[in-house]
Amino acid sequence: MLLSIVVPVFREEKNIPEFLRRIRPILGEITQDYEIIFSMDPSPDRTEEVVLEEREKDSRIKLLKFSRRFGQPMATLAGMEYSRGDAVIVMDVDLQDPPELIHDMVNKWQQGYDVVLPQRRARTGEPWLKKLVAGTGYKVINKIADVKIPPNTGDFRLMTRRVILEVVKLKESHGFLRGMVAVVGFKQCLIPFDRPARFAGETNYNRFFGSLRIGFNGIFCFSTYALTLSTQFGFVIAAASFLIAMTYLGMKLAGFPFPIGNPTMVILILFMGGIQLISVGILGEYIGRIYEEVRARPKFIVDRAEGFKAD
Repeated sequence: MLLSIVVPVFREEKNIPEFLRRIRPILGEITQDYEIIFSMDPSPDRTEEVVLEEREKDSRIKLLKFSRRFGQPMATLAGMEYSRGDAVIVMDVDLQDPPELIHDMVNKWQQGYDVVLPQRRARTGEPWLKKLVAGTGYKVINKIADVKIPPNTGDFRLMTRRVILEVVKLKESHGFLRGMVAVVGFKQCLIPFDRPARFAGETNYNRFFGSLRIGFNGIFCFSTYALTLSTQFGFVIAAASFLIAMTYLGMKLAGFPFPIGNPTMVILILFMGGIQLISVGILGEYIGRIYEEVRARPKFIVDRAEGFKAD
């Protein structure tokens, strides 16, 4: 049994030694046949050097370094594509994904589950704004998307080899792993846990806008509901405009005085303009994603690969 651990890293030199100190004994209790793949965007600190120093002590530690910064989603997909394990666990290096859960995840895999998802009960150290955006995002996505994504789950998960092969075959450029795994399907289960705070340093991920971008990927990449909603808004506004026009006409024919002037026109113009811009923006989100898919640019470019065979 070969077990692969995929760890996307960027500016994480302080967390890597403690991460390895905690995860090695746990992996050793499960199997000696494992690999730890650090999938790294070029970092301004000593992240690369720290990984290579650890690799000198243990050849099961491997490094993927990219030609430029491609972002955490692409780093995760790259590590999955280069992995060779019968099962692959994706997790963060900051120890917010507790290595101690690996035992339970492997047990669930051995019971026949293809995807094991740790589900957060508590999110220690995260600001209320991120919790609000995440909670709202999961509700909206599961309400309108074509696939169901368990709430309060992240990229931290175990996937069997056949799940990895199917996810890699999707070739989607957004890298929204939660949605891609949901599209693939197979037998899944949840493990509840309390997520601790980071071990060291500050997150390299933009809390608000990063969560918002992930949420948009979940909405626009796995549902066309936003386009339908835009059309529905158009019909509602057209109907409201017709009713207002009929009301004005009736009042005029009845000789009832009513104010018509600049305020009315300004309100109507601003309202209509706002709806039009929202509709164009929704359309632009879909067109932009179509453009990204049609370009078919590589999701990542590897500058350095340490510990991998030529194939």
